[in-house]
Amino acid sequence: MGRNIHVARSIVALDRALRRIRRGGKVALVPTMGALHKGHLVLVRQARRRADKVIVSIFVNPTQFAPTEDFASYPRTFARDLADLEKLEVDLVWAPGADVMYPQGFATRIVPEGPALAGLEDRFRPHFFGGVATVVAKLFTQCRPDFAMFGEKDFQQLKVVTRMAKDLDLPVRVIGVPTVREPDGLALSSRNAYLSDAERAGAPTLYRVLTACAAKMSAGTSIAKALDEARGEIMAAGFALDYLEARHAETLVPVASAKDGPIRLLVAARIGKTRLIDNIGV
Repeated sequence: MGRNIHVARSIVALDRALRRIRRGGKVALVPTMGALHKGHLVLVRQARRRADKVIVSIFVNPTQFAPTEDFASYPRTFARDLADLEKLEVDLVWAPGADVMYPQGFATRIVPEGPALAGLEDRFRPHFFGGVATVVAKLFTQCRPDFAMFGEKDFQQLKVVTRMAKDLDLPVRVIGVPTVREPDGLALSSRNAYLSDAERAGAPTLYRVLTACAAKMSAGTSIAKALDEARGEIMAAGFALDYLEARHAETLVPVASAKDGPIRLLVAARIGKTRLIDNIGV
């Protein structure tokens, strides 16, 4: 049974709540931009397994959206999100406004390198990881969690945040949680709400092709050949393909053969006006 959830909207209110929460043991943070779906709720449940107290942040971060992207139309469902989090007995929701996160005169930003410059999402959204790294570093210092939960669906983001926390000696352990999928394989995402019925029916093609591509590689097909075939299938299904790449699962550097290390397949493609990303291990 749920309970009334505590929401902090200012740094003073957050600090007051944290003094109470930290007395209860280990703390886990689940950073979100709201519009919560089953994947987010899995992150919350995983957080509860690792920690005594769970904080969920809800902040639609303007600095990770380009002017041509969907910041204004990004789904905002705060009341429904709170109802879902109450059922999971989350201890605190941190929901600052943009004026709290980026007050007047704010002038410091993180510029990540390494996995942030892998030529994947950064090639199409060059602004993105600077915005992510800055806001996540602020969330970590504001909430001071022992653990932070991130979904593997945004795999490059997971690697960027992990590297950033390590490089800056932030006392938090970043935990990657496997992608949560619909029964037909589509990775759960807040942006799935933008899909028309016809687009929704075709969207699982990405996961199907990724799975087949990984199987071919595991069976001995060369990476180059398997990728070429998979790219053709994705485009034939009506997607505009941004990339389909095989990368080292830790560093995200390109790989030429299976012996180059653990491999992750990563894809980004548009169907209609909706851009979908996905990834799987080989």
